[in-house]
Amino acid sequence: MQRPAPAQPMLPATPVIEGRALETYYGQSHILRGVSLAIRPGESVGLMGRNGMGKSTLIRTLMGLVRPARGEILVDGQNATRWPTFAVARAGIAYVPEGRGIFSSLTVADNLAIAARRGADGTAGWDTRRVLDLFPRLGERLANRGDQLSGGEQQMLAIARALVGNPRLVILDEATEGLAPLVRDEIWRTIRLIRDAGIATLIVDKTVGEVAAVVDRVIILVKGQIVVEGTADAVLSDAALMHRHLGV
Repeated sequence: MQRPAPAQPMLPATPVIEGRALETYYGQSHILRGVSLAIRPGESVGLMGRNGMGKSTLIRTLMGLVRPARGEILVDGQNATRWPTFAVARAGIAYVPEGRGIFSSLTVADNLAIAARRGADGTAGWDTRRVLDLFPRLGERLANRGDQLSGGEQQMLAIARALVGNPRLVILDEATEGLAPLVRDEIWRTIRLIRDAGIATLIVDKTVGEVAAVVDRVIILVKGQIVVEGTADAVLSDAALMHRHLGV
């Protein structure tokens, strides 16, 4: 009797976005020093480090807001190093920046309408109705301008605006900074929902325990270099490492 062919090992999925040996400068200041990372479909990654270690610069480099002096950025395996930011966004990568970046002179409804579009695969699972179900307070303030919202409401709008673009990856830079505890809890619940919906996430946040609870993998940056990369459990369980690199 003929033996069945051996099962072929599953190859890892092509990363949604990947940085290879990235070197980024601000003027004469050398910020990123050979950083390489990849985020695969559905994966949740926590990016940690003390202030000034290059986390936001890494995100801005991946998004095309800052050009690397050396290295490559790939989106779905294609060289995207010189892509404009809108092309990165159209490929299904949403960015919720530190400071929220909403249009303060536009209403909540207009902020959402401007960002709404089908995903890169043509799907439109996240529409205005769905994000308003997620954030009912925004539904009560559709006619309010961005500058008439509280800080927590602005953060909800920034995340809702990212979602109506039907992304495959959401990058969140300090999404809970400066928010009241109840609002922070609501944001973390939302991040879990995003992850559970199969959307990849890259999360920068100072609340180490909350980040570790929602991510698959943790990366720690020190002076523009990756010094630690591993599962959330492995990194969190190393008290000496956490104290040395994060001061916790």
